[in-house]
Amino acid sequence: MSPRAAVGAAGRRSGGLVGRLLRHRTARRRETEDRLRLQHELSVSRQRLARWQQHADSYERQLGRVQRERAHLLAWLAALHPASAVLTPLTGPGQGPQGAYRLCLVAGGWHLSWRIAPGDLALFAHVPPGPEPVPHPVPDGDAPDQEAVIRRHTQLLACEGTLSAGFAAAAGRQAPGPPAGS
Repeated sequence: MSPRAAVGAAGRRSGGLVGRLLRHRTARRRETEDRLRLQHELSVSRQRLARWQQHADSYERQLGRVQRERAHLLAWLAALHPASAVLTPLTGPGQGPQGAYRLCLVAGGWHLSWRIAPGDLALFAHVPPGPEPVPHPVPDGDAPDQEAVIRRHTQLLACEGTLSAGFAAAAGRQAPGPPAGS
């Protein structure tokens, strides 16, 4: 064998070993980099999750406050319409949680109703239980939605209040004062 061949063969063998060691080290470095990158992405994702969870919790608290305020306003509305306000239990599938009720009342000649959560029933102790009132007949196609009825009734009440205030002011100007010599 020539010395050159021996060196070349040994060089190839050692080059193969060195190459394998370098490839192994490179692969380990890549794995470490991948692991670090994935850990960083996981950390960032957890931070985003925590931030969005805080937003969701905040929205849930706000929704709870709004629903409670709605229940108070409905209890007040029922107190303003004691002759027609009744609570009827909701039964049947798709009617909401067990123990839910519907507040029904007539305002401005229109039948109105709202779902009441079981947790808010204590606010409605002044409202008697009873059957849902029968709504007055409306020609087909003329039945407005509840929101439109409330909006129209509010406008009428506001106009009535404005007119009453105007009449009272006009009556106050025309009313004679006390006699001058008294």
